[in-house]
Amino acid sequence: MISIIDYGMGNLRSVEKALQSLGYNAEITSDPEKVLKSDRAVLPGVGAFGDCYAGLETSGLKEAVLGFIKTGKPMLGICVGMQLMFEKSLEFGEHNGLGIFKGTVKKFPDSMIEQGMKIPQIGWNQIDKKFEHPLLDGITTGDYFYFVHSYCVKAEEQGVEALSCSYGVNFTAMVVRDNVAATQFHPEKSQKLGISLLKNFGEWKC
Repeated sequence: MISIIDYGMGNLRSVEKALQSLGYNAEITSDPEKVLKSDRAVLPGVGAFGDCYAGLETSGLKEAVLGFIKTGKPMLGICVGMQLMFEKSLEFGEHNGLGIFKGTVKKFPDSMIEQGMKIPQIGWNQIDKKFEHPLLDGITTGDYFYFVHSYCVKAEEQGVEALSCSYGVNFTAMVVRDNVAATQFHPEKSQKLGISLLKNFGEWKC
């Protein structure tokens, strides 16, 4: 069973429908015990980083997420769910993250607006594939995924950035280490390639 973690912040139903369309038993849950007992877990996120982190804490799901990761079972973060995996964010102040990966979430530079670019980035953008991984089967450099974000992060560790992307600045589009992976883009909104990534996640033996 795949738990889609409901802490009050996320486009949960679209993720659930995408996984169910692949034949997986996926269920939205806010029950920490169900999360810990599941075979795989997905941490989505929509909204401000601080609000999302507070939602995790007040719901009791922060410890469930950390406990699940320690089990070694596959975990996937999506959008703000990826940002939460990092050390901290500078969105509306400074907020601590879960610290699974090293790096700081920062806003796209305001100078981009002067160059005629829009913040947030909303829409399709190309990725650069950094290394081969079972989650990336069928995905190559130049493929497009769907992004919606005003803040981004550049992973500070070597060997964890699986995909990168450029929008005014170069940023991390996907990280993976051991049993934890996370994407800045929305695979559930990225049509065929996004569904392919979710299928790979459902089959991932880490």
